[in-house]
Amino acid sequence: MRADRLLSLVLLLRNRGRMTAAALARELEVSTRTVQRDVDALSAAGIPVYADRGRDGGYALLAGFSTDLTGLTPDEAVALLTARSQATSDALGLGPAFASAMRKVIAAIPATTRPNATTAADRVLVRPGGWLADPTPEPALPALQHAVFTARRLRLRYRPAEPPGSPPPKGAPTWRTVDPIGLVSAAGRWYLLALRNGQDRTYRVSRITEAVELDEPAHRPNDVDLEALWHRRRTEFRSARARLTVRTRIRPTRHPHLANAALTLTPVPTKDPTWLTFDAEFGDLQHAESALWTLAPHAEALSPPELRAALAARATQVMTAHT
Repeated sequence: MRADRLLSLVLLLRNRGRMTAAALARELEVSTRTVQRDVDALSAAGIPVYADRGRDGGYALLAGFSTDLTGLTPDEAVALLTARSQATSDALGLGPAFASAMRKVIAAIPATTRPNATTAADRVLVRPGGWLADPTPEPALPALQHAVFTARRLRLRYRPAEPPGSPPPKGAPTWRTVDPIGLVSAAGRWYLLALRNGQDRTYRVSRITEAVELDEPAHRPNDVDLEALWHRRRTEFRSARARLTVRTRIRPTRHPHLANAALTLTPVPTKDPTWLTFDAEFGDLQHAESALWTLAPHAEALSPPELRAALAARATQVMTAHT
């Protein structure tokens, strides 16, 4: 976002003093021409940025100028820093701190440009709930957030996923002690990345029934790249699952729904324009059955036979229950 880049440019000049266009471009990951345009925009907005010519020249702020971004509390600073992620401050329990921090940021914006910024903020709304569905309750999230931010160990009561057809005891919650690394919000769900006895573990937050922060420092590796770690764990999890390839035909209007449900889709040539045929890859038989059931009668599984039998059995059960 350009507004974010302009603020970063001002803070760089305030904290580091005079910087060349090339140095600013490297720091902001843009071209020198973009830096020049941003400096012009800041000058037009009333920010006293000036250019020094010559060998040791560069851009600098007028002596004595400072933005009013001091006085942020620790919670306000954390709320601003986590705002760049997909997480919402409300979900992390930082809603009031985020609002307070943003008031301080708005107060630092020049009066000439403040109306544009506040008007833009009034025209975008992000909410976790949809028309019908609400997010899965995650009552342990605030406690997890606090332990992650303060680098403290956690004792969790966790309910693992129940394998299809397993008796309830296999899914009973158990206690475990972990070293939290970070929180990830993905596809509307929260996950805790942690170490347990030095081994990588990923926990779905909605399955954590209790979380107790311990008065012990967490053993967290230095310089963790949370995004890279999440990508690696997700890739390993998906590659470890036994996948099922399903040949299916589907009405063209339902193609996007199948694309969202399947792991991969490979088109299969067909002469019938009323149907599209694909080799669709699913995590397992249960995944494929659930996905295609929701698309009936606009989709048909052509193979494998066990999937066709499972769908037929489900259809018979539904018909029997409603006759």
